[in-house]
Amino acid sequence: MKRRQFVQGVGAAGSFGAIGMLPGCASTGRGSGLRVVVVGGGYGGATAAKYVRMWSDYGIDVTLVEPNSTFISCPISNLVIGGSKTMADITTPYDNLVKRHGVRLVQDMVTRIDPDKRVVMLAKGGELPYDRLIVSPGVDFMWENLPGMGKEGARDKVLHSWKAGAQTLALRQQLQAMPDGGVFAMTIPLAPYRCPPGPYERACQVASYFSKAKPKSKVLILDANDDVTSKGPLFKKAWADRYAGMVEYRGKHKLADVDAATNTLKFEFNDDVKAAVLNVIPDMRAGDIAVKTGMATANKRWCDVDFLTFESKAVKNVHVLGDSIQIAPAMPKSGHMANQHGKTCAAAVVALLTGKQPNPMPVYTNTCYSFVSDEDVVHVASVHRYDAEKMTMLPVPGAGGVSSAANELEGRYAMAWARNIWADTLA
Repeated sequence: MKRRQFVQGVGAAGSFGAIGMLPGCASTGRGSGLRVVVVGGGYGGATAAKYVRMWSDYGIDVTLVEPNSTFISCPISNLVIGGSKTMADITTPYDNLVKRHGVRLVQDMVTRIDPDKRVVMLAKGGELPYDRLIVSPGVDFMWENLPGMGKEGARDKVLHSWKAGAQTLALRQQLQAMPDGGVFAMTIPLAPYRCPPGPYERACQVASYFSKAKPKSKVLILDANDDVTSKGPLFKKAWADRYAGMVEYRGKHKLADVDAATNTLKFEFNDDVKAAVLNVIPDMRAGDIAVKTGMATANKRWCDVDFLTFESKAVKNVHVLGDSIQIAPAMPKSGHMANQHGKTCAAAVVALLTGKQPNPMPVYTNTCYSFVSDEDVVHVASVHRYDAEKMTMLPVPGAGGVSSAANELEGRYAMAWARNIWADTLA
């Protein structure tokens, strides 16, 4: 398959099914009395909630616990920071999960999981029993690695904006308030972290805004990694050709601390950097509830799972999705991948609860689009297949690929991808 055909098929046509999963599904009939609780309504959790209902013929009761009243997409959120999209453009209500699919939505936080009793405890009081639990808590930040960010007011001034929502808009406002001629300095943690190309896309979006509104300003990228971790040549070409003299990239800059009072970044082996606006993307780990429950067994950061079912290797009857897992080789922590996790897990959960065998050979796709301007886009795409001998997901050789150059056509594909995956997850 030619690369353009692959991108059109995955991005524009909205083909988000994890290939080969459906044989593991089985109809339960209605009123089975089986209960699934899903913690976290992002790409992984919301998809799993919807598809457990659908693939059980609406026979399994599903409760989704999510503290936010609406779904806000991390993919496309950098365009809000750049100014070409609004928060409304990346926000979708959970209404259809409730009205069309009968998912029970509980707007709350899970404070504790009791795997022995199979119940979750809620922050507002009460508990929810489950037969199978699906946990998709995203990432939380390792603030302990940056002592200065623990000082009062530091995190309100120096933003990460790595969870789409209030900080997305706040960072946009900081850029608007910054005088022309100022420097925007962004730090990137060592991989793995959520959305490998995301920081470099953000640099492009800030530079795009500066080129129109603040042409004397600069973008400084301070990366703990040796080099750009995703689509490196394409991003570097954009910085050199589109934003010449405006964007500076420095690798091997591992952040050691932040002095929010003076807007100063401190590094392990490099000189301090001061800037008008700081954007600190910290080290990440699995979401708090997964860590508290003992599922973060990989370096105490990420959750090891069985890739056929996404069941935790540490806690029985609990499945973990999305950015919280210890990834398979070449598997990105992305929204598209979390959607695929959600479907694979949903099929497996329905099978396990009905005495069936989960599909032994799941295959799924991933596409990450990155806007290098407000219209032109580059992508990386891949296909992943389960390897029974190695008991993990492996990339399929020769499948997928990377853009040859940024272009407006891929920009249209990217927005079609966004609309389709939002619908696939939430409609």
